[in-house]
Amino acid sequence: MTTSKKLSAASPAASAAAKPMGLAYLVGRLDHVLNQRLRDSLAPAGLSVPQYTALSVFRAHGSLSNAQLATRTMISPQSANEMVKQMEAKGWIARTPDPAHGRIIQISLTASGEAVLGECDAKVAEVERTMFPELDEAGRVEMLGQLRGAVRALSMQGI
Repeated sequence: MTTSKKLSAASPAASAAAKPMGLAYLVGRLDHVLNQRLRDSLAPAGLSVPQYTALSVFRAHGSLSNAQLATRTMISPQSANEMVKQMEAKGWIARTPDPAHGRIIQISLTASGEAVLGECDAKVAEVERTMFPELDEAGRVEMLGQLRGAVRALSMQGI
């Protein structure tokens, strides 16, 4: 019997064990599928996933420079700059000179950006509910804490 025939004849548990199912693999798969779902949900509003992330960051942190935005949205400064140009053209953000640093431009959310963000928050929440339908509010808070802890742990120097 060949190896492939042995694997196909094996029990479902053995078959499942042969699949890559480590935590890192599953988090990567989740990231891929989640991005697809978010893309599909946000597209009708004319918003990309990085744009939604950026608008959410502005809402949470107020005005930011392009470099700060790039760091918080996990994209390159060049990509952030292009995204800022697109969002400014749509009226979702405004750029103003930083009063303390003449070369730094502060970017902030506009009322129009707040409106499109609010419209899309419900869509993102629906994707999250679909992803974890069994989680109640307490479970959601606990999971958010665990995920933040994982990000902090892996973001530490030397890891």
